[in-house]
Amino acid sequence: MKTFETAEFQYEPSHYVPFRDRAVLEQMREIGPADFRNHPNPNLTVHVGVEFDMAMDIFRRIKEASDADRPLVLILPQPWPLYEKVAEMINICRVDCSQLYTFNMDEYADQDGNIAPESWPYGFTHALKKYFYSKITPDLRPPENQMIGLTNATFPDYGKRLADLGGADLCYMGPGWTGHVAFVEPDAPEVPKEMEEFKSWGPGIVTLSPFTLAQNSLHGSFGGAGDIASIPPKAATIGPAQVLSAKHRIGFYTISVRGSNASWQKMIARLSLFGPVTPQVPDSIIQLKPSDVYVSENIASRIEVDWNKGY
Repeated sequence: MKTFETAEFQYEPSHYVPFRDRAVLEQMREIGPADFRNHPNPNLTVHVGVEFDMAMDIFRRIKEASDADRPLVLILPQPWPLYEKVAEMINICRVDCSQLYTFNMDEYADQDGNIAPESWPYGFTHALKKYFYSKITPDLRPPENQMIGLTNATFPDYGKRLADLGGADLCYMGPGWTGHVAFVEPDAPEVPKEMEEFKSWGPGIVTLSPFTLAQNSLHGSFGGAGDIASIPPKAATIGPAQVLSAKHRIGFYTISVRGSNASWQKMIARLSLFGPVTPQVPDSIIQLKPSDVYVSENIASRIEVDWNKGY
């Protein structure tokens, strides 16, 4: 399927769409499973249809670092309840986490750039402490100031804290609908548009894209109801600088809508992994450094019209 246009009806992508190069978009729509499995970029190790247990991977890295008596620095995505599973394994195996440092990659902010406090029950810092830190047996926990979320207090030196630790050992990541990495939006007025400046940018406060408001309104934490007014308008976020300075990255391209074949990640996965590296697709920076990439069979499958399904 090269295009949805016909000889009878031609149109430009909406000006709201961040990446509008029609020739590239047509190429992306032609990408299928074999292209993912034989990705030409030597920086990317692409695993298609391989089951990946993120909780187990995080636990393994924590245990290996603890056994080796060395620090471990992780950049973590939204701390969903899967972190309870990590904490449970830490407790069962009695893993000393005293040298563990975690940094949340983003957090919501209000219209004036005030970052959601740790007490806000829908925030990521609150979830980090609720689902991860508090579930670890007290004598195994790291000092609480080593499990760091973005707040008004931590934001001013967030990047320096990471840099002082030598950068992250690993950054777990995956694109949003716009191709945002963390909450670095391609159309946010605060984000640099020139590539070299973009790569060195962050952390920052950004205006969220309307597409991100729509995407996150479908998340269970906001009721899964399409209630776009419930999503805060801005966010604090790490930047491309923190992603690229990590020693390694693991990218996930596996999200579907409530377990169906429908996925807002299907097209952006192609742009992130096969398109040009550009601030118009922030997640595309994953192509620049060695990274492991996990792509579901559904995301890798061809983009095809299915009139029988509709919505």
